Amino acid sequence: MSIKPGQAAPQFSLFDTEKKKISLSDFKGQPVLILFFPLAFTSTCTKELCSVRDDIAHYDQLKVQILAISVDSLYSLKKYKEEQKLNFPLLSDFNKEVSTAYDTIYPLFGFDMKGVSKRSAFVIDPDGVVVYAEVLENAGEIPNFEAIEKTLLTFA
Repeated sequence: MSIKPGQAAPQFSLFDTEKKKISLSDFKGQPVLILFFPLAFTSTCTKELCSVRDDIAHYDQLKVQILAISVDSLYSLKKYKEEQKLNFPLLSDFNKEVSTAYDTIYPLFGFDMKGVSKRSAFVIDPDGVVVYAEVLENAGEIPNFEAIEKTLLTFA
């Protein structure tokens, strides 16, 4: 069952790279951009997340909370965040529960890896409702940040 605009966002709590539990409900009252990405240290993921890093002032201006989620361990994510100087939380969905809840998980990825997050983007409105959902089958593609931007501007 895929997540569609208009439905309540599945709630979750995951650990970030500082070993702090972060919940979607922590950001009630503000828009949230959730970015699922396959694997830390890969070229497309780095390109995507660094573009968000470089545009963080714009997201801050719109009062949007960015949450990036992958099935990597929080230890790998911590190293990745430090190396790339990422300025938003990276959350570890090591147990694959959130990726599964958002129906954004590959049954089989490259090199026979099972249960890797699909690259996807979800915008959650201040009331916890999904207002934008994009799940990419091709891990080499990047979400449509123009469409995401258009959605986020409705909250400005």
